[in-house]
Amino acid sequence: MSSFETLFGRAPEATASAPGRVNLLGEHTDYQGGFVLPTAIPQRTTVSVGRNGTQEHALHSANSHKTLRVPVGETGTDFAPYLTGCLNLSGVTEGLDVFVQGNVPSGGLSSSAALEVATLRALRTLYGLELDDVALALRGVQVEHEFVGVQCGVMDQMASSLADTTTMLLIDTRSLERRAVPFPAGAEVLVIDSGVPRRLAESGYNERRAQVEEASRLLGVKELRDVTDVSALDTLPELLKKRARHVVSENARVLAGLGADAAAFGQLMNASHASLRDDYQVSHPQVDELVTLLQAHPDIFGARMTGAGFGGAVVALVRAGQAVAAADAVLLSYGPDGRRVVP
Repeated sequence: MSSFETLFGRAPEATASAPGRVNLLGEHTDYQGGFVLPTAIPQRTTVSVGRNGTQEHALHSANSHKTLRVPVGETGTDFAPYLTGCLNLSGVTEGLDVFVQGNVPSGGLSSSAALEVATLRALRTLYGLELDDVALALRGVQVEHEFVGVQCGVMDQMASSLADTTTMLLIDTRSLERRAVPFPAGAEVLVIDSGVPRRLAESGYNERRAQVEEASRLLGVKELRDVTDVSALDTLPELLKKRARHVVSENARVLAGLGADAAAFGQLMNASHASLRDDYQVSHPQVDELVTLLQAHPDIFGARMTGAGFGGAVVALVRAGQAVAAADAVLLSYGPDGRRVVP
């Protein structure tokens, strides 16, 4: 396996890592001031950095076996904007060698947020930046907006920066208040990659955000967070009504999930998937097939797509100790595209 030392001939000056995340409830609510309930996954991205004495960054991805060279202050292409966005927003004015490696799968598990948070953590160490974990997460969001072109909410970077694998993290994405919430008793989390690739900037994510912002404007509210009764949406055009209904009902599902037992929490996950499929229309036929298989398994309380959609991963709440066996049984029916991610 290659390393910073092997590639660049010296030790890095700083190394940091960050986890991916899976969201149990609260999808597509974070850019409308809503509530989300993610948890970190064991898979992480690690970034090593060191000054190279030039005015050019050398950015290497061990996963793609590719090195990109980008002049200081520029953005670059391919995976470079995730890194150069972090460098430029952090005021880096000298060339850096950057080595990236990790095992966070792409597609619904926030691999991009893990990359941004790990990079910013490494820069914080290298330059002694005064960034707490929340400010660091918000800088990652700024990278997505200004350099990647995805108008994401704050959940992914907040989860990667602040969540752990032992609890869920309830985040109020308006106030950024947060607290750890235990998983339902007697249950564990299973994550399966559907095998359907997706890319956010090309997937309709920005279109969905524009639609719910228009719905908020027509309703005369700052954000759909301020709507708690779905009947208030009846004045909207049908498409916007569907989009807004998902956000409003999803916020209610997150709050109902706090303290819910495993069976009730699973039913909320099932309802969330139906809403994402039918009202928000961000699912995919293969993802729906995988979710249906999971929901039918006797040891699974509930399952849903996770992430922005149009492919990617699914998450299930499973009877404790049965996740691996349940995944094996479901994947046998689903076929070769899927693969277990967690546990």
